Amino acid sequence: MVRFNKNKVLLASTAVAAVMVANTAFAGGFALREQSSYYQGMSFAGNATSGPSISSMFWNPAAITGAKQGLTSEAHNSFIIPRADVTGTNTVGATALPFDIGDIGSDAWIGASYAAYNLNDKFYFGLGINAPYGLSTKSDQFNWSGAGYNRSSRIFSINVNPVVGYKLNDMVSFAFGAQIQYLDMRLNNSVAAPALGAAARTNQELEGDDIGFGITAGVTVKPFQGTEIGVGFRSGVAHTIEGKLNIGSTISRSIETSFVTPEVVTISAKQNITDDIRVLGTFEWTNWSRLGTPQIINQANGATVAPFPLNYEDGYFLALGGEYDWNQHLTLRAGVAYEWSPIDTDIRSARLPDNDRFWLSGGLSYNFNDKLAFDLGYTHIFTQDTDIKIVPGHQDYSATKGSLIGKADAAVDIFSASMRYTF
Repeated sequence: MVRFNKNKVLLASTAVAAVMVANTAFAGGFALREQSSYYQGMSFAGNATSGPSISSMFWNPAAITGAKQGLTSEAHNSFIIPRADVTGTNTVGATALPFDIGDIGSDAWIGASYAAYNLNDKFYFGLGINAPYGLSTKSDQFNWSGAGYNRSSRIFSINVNPVVGYKLNDMVSFAFGAQIQYLDMRLNNSVAAPALGAAARTNQELEGDDIGFGITAGVTVKPFQGTEIGVGFRSGVAHTIEGKLNIGSTISRSIETSFVTPEVVTISAKQNITDDIRVLGTFEWTNWSRLGTPQIINQANGATVAPFPLNYEDGYFLALGGEYDWNQHLTLRAGVAYEWSPIDTDIRSARLPDNDRFWLSGGLSYNFNDKLAFDLGYTHIFTQDTDIKIVPGHQDYSATKGSLIGKADAAVDIFSASMRYTF
């Protein structure tokens, strides 16, 4: 009974960590990749294979069939320190206003929790609690010259993922799961550019939330001794965001907009080189192009209030890493990755100045005993210098808000730690 209560406390505390996340997007688009301290140390190489950490169930639910006997519980926490300095010029008519709004990124704490239980040698049950999507960008200068395109943006999510896994034999395992996802969105900007004077005081805010459902599925195959291949799938989750569109203090409309978060396919491999050295790799595809251009609808009459253009391309991620067992207690790891952003200059907005990025990571695990282990991970992300060109022909361009031409200089540091315990 005492062990059960300890586990309850651990799960409750890590669930709170997931709920209290201050969201900032650090995978392509507004996705959050930071779901595992263990795999953070390898830039997420091998994250769809089974291993000492069951956090791989986020990418491939079949990985829970590698869990230890008994009840395993894990708490992962990542602290993200971004820097995204944006400078440029907003031009309305003959008026050109330069801006240097400084750092629009927000420091973030992201929590993820996992549990797995093997009923017998064949059946495994798992549960993940994560924040898979998030965005927080805000300028300290509320009425900066480009505020017509972004004053602040926030996307917040919580995803609960129960999983059932089945080990067919020593070679093949598979699993299926459900997703229950809560998504909250708030986008804030000026109705017109501050260059137009009084219009700067007129604020437009879109806010709403929704609960949607999806699935996960995956398989692991061990064709040879020391070799494992894992393939995982996370479906899109359909959301109808119902809320308010407030313009100034006089107009408030009940609105809705529908879209589906992207599907994700992750393929990983792990190969033992010696008893102490392993090489791991991952390729990931994210179907961002499905977002398209959702429409914001007035619920009162069904009329379209405005389009909500996203029009992302698909995103891709490639990682390579390695592990070395220094001794029976300490494992060292490192990894590199390259991520192709779904956002390019033709559609890049002032809300999310995303671009391709290079990951460099290192980490370690310390096995205190057979039941208790700790993981540490660190990543530095180098982002390419990024152009913002909201001009006639750009999907966000508005004549009343003018042309916005600028640059974003961004980089990210991520520190991550976790505790794993088997009851």
